[in-house]
Amino acid sequence: MFTGIIEAIGRVQQVENKQGDLRLRIHTGALDLSDVRLGDSIATNGVCLTVVELPGNGFVADVSRESLAHTRIAHWGAGTAVNLEKAMTPSTRMGGHIVTGHVDGVGVVKQRSADARSIRFTIEAPTALRKYIAAKGSITVDGVSLTANALSAEGFELNIVPHTAAQTTLIHLQPGAQVHLEVDIIARYLEQLLSGGKAENNAQESRLTPAFLAQNGFWK
Repeated sequence: MFTGIIEAIGRVQQVENKQGDLRLRIHTGALDLSDVRLGDSIATNGVCLTVVELPGNGFVADVSRESLAHTRIAHWGAGTAVNLEKAMTPSTRMGGHIVTGHVDGVGVVKQRSADARSIRFTIEAPTALRKYIAAKGSITVDGVSLTANALSAEGFELNIVPHTAAQTTLIHLQPGAQVHLEVDIIARYLEQLLSGGKAENNAQESRLTPAFLAQNGFWK
């Protein structure tokens, strides 16, 4: 588990093909690796990766075909900048929200504009994920815990304050850029609970509607 509070910006050093999947070598920059051990998890642009080697200035991780199918990792190359966060501990401050490191889909930056000292983004989200995104609710973008300021026809809007822009890779995003999205896990569990434990096919219409919530006491 993670909090979505980025600890450092790293860079991809090497991408190696390994019999159908990939092995990544990540230079971790200012990230403190003194307490990291083999088998630990590090969120890399929001993707939970398992440390398989610790060469000293970073870590090495294997990326499965499942992860490659749901992320942008296959498009990374040497020099790609990535947001890094070590797995949370019992003493970690919950400054963001509960992040699993399991990417739900890929979004697209549609608009970017200045908003005083902040940056305002409009992100297009995959249709299947939009039902899980709420205005003023939590959303993870490239591993960063953020608040969806408002919903748009295509997805949601974000306001990135100067500190977040300076400490993450989000400052470099331009229209057309693709980003990893992870929705709030509470929304997913709520839907599963209200559906009676029956997993839904993403192609089917969700039962998580205002009428359904009202019938079950969650909406007035």
